[in-house]
Amino acid sequence: MLEHLTKETFKEKVFNFEVNKDWKYEGDKPCLIDFYADWCGPCKVVAPVLEELQSEYGDEIVIYKVDTEDQKELAGMFGIQSIPSLLFVPIDGQPQMAMGALPKDTFEKAIKDVLKVDKPLAN
Repeated sequence: MLEHLTKETFKEKVFNFEVNKDWKYEGDKPCLIDFYADWCGPCKVVAPVLEELQSEYGDEIVIYKVDTEDQKELAGMFGIQSIPSLLFVPIDGQPQMAMGALPKDTFEKAIKDVLKVDKPLAN
């Protein structure tokens, strides 16, 4: 099960926007944040793909979800206008946003290119 972030847990685990003006990632592994809503059809398509990716990558990355209906301030901070919107957050460097229900191989490419994490070999 993917962890849902609130404004408070977002500040703790991703970026404390009340303390830092410049981007400073608080986590210790790269993460992917899915901005979604329960009523959104494409979001429902992406959800099982994200669950699958989390189980495949295990401890290499963290995948969070932000409900844009519930966490309007977070959605507003990132200028989320269409969902799903996915924020790829590397340990170093700026996060990158992708929009839409991406296919799994596109996620894997972004995880490799943006998050600098190779897919673990299957046991």
